[in-house]
Amino acid sequence: MIRFLAGRLAGLFVTLPVAGFIVFAGLYLAPGSPESVLFGNTTPTAERRAAVREQYGLDEPFLTRYLYWIGDILQGDLGTSFVGNQPVATRIGAVFETTLHLVAVTAVLVAVIGLGLGLLAALWPGPVDSAVSALTATAAGVPGFVAASVGISVFAVRLDWFPAYGAGGEGFAGRLHALILPALSLALISSALLARVTRAAIRDELGKEYVQTARARGIPVRRIVRRHVLPNAAPPIVTAGGLVVAALFAGTVVVENAFGLPGMGSLLIGSVNQKDFPTVQAVTLLMVTAFVVVNLAVDTVQRLLEPDRSQRGTP
Repeated sequence: MIRFLAGRLAGLFVTLPVAGFIVFAGLYLAPGSPESVLFGNTTPTAERRAAVREQYGLDEPFLTRYLYWIGDILQGDLGTSFVGNQPVATRIGAVFETTLHLVAVTAVLVAVIGLGLGLLAALWPGPVDSAVSALTATAAGVPGFVAASVGISVFAVRLDWFPAYGAGGEGFAGRLHALILPALSLALISSALLARVTRAAIRDELGKEYVQTARARGIPVRRIVRRHVLPNAAPPIVTAGGLVVAALFAGTVVVENAFGLPGMGSLLIGSVNQKDFPTVQAVTLLMVTAFVVVNLAVDTVQRLLEPDRSQRGTP
């Protein structure tokens, strides 16, 4: 396990600088320039332009700017926003909690809905399986912005069960109430994917010889499923669930903007519109980092769930 973690951590420290380089290069090559944002419609003097370029390091070569940027990030400095000359870390800190709460609520809904539907389809073949399969196939094809629009129209406007806009009232209950509808919109596609993987994994285990032997011996099906089928089917389910949760950080971009939630997704879209390059770079890199870290955690959990190779008779 120690060697496994060491290898994964080494891969993490290689992946993040590469991802950072891609993010930095992508914005460097994007149309427009930081100077056009900083000066707006004014025409600065040559001395003013040179001073600003020096202040933000715009007079340095591309690779030098990237190395400075990565070095500052490693020291906890995410840069200075072009909007209000604020530290980027301050802008992100003001919205990060909302995104984290949204992802957490969505992950719980994905686990409950996805695992529940997958188990229903696997354990009750026939009409139940067909109904669940049709439902998940439909849900998997619904884009996030469509789910958000329908949710707002039906549950917020017509039924008035949830707020249609904003982060909700004060206190834990008020914030949770405001996050349920956005989380449901975000969880729709993800829970369908997890349900399909769960169904396939459980069905595969139910068809194996040890299950048939246990049933022939009179062991209750519920006990077989709880004690043997679920633990053996866990690795692919955990892997799929981890990938789904990791992808939720990117999915918040659409949902947060649809519901007016002050999160990282809204900050990213606003920063793109304002051409606030330092904030866009920092938010994008944080989303990539969250994806990579969650994948590392999933790989570790899956490693712990896997039976020992020697017990499976494999080299």
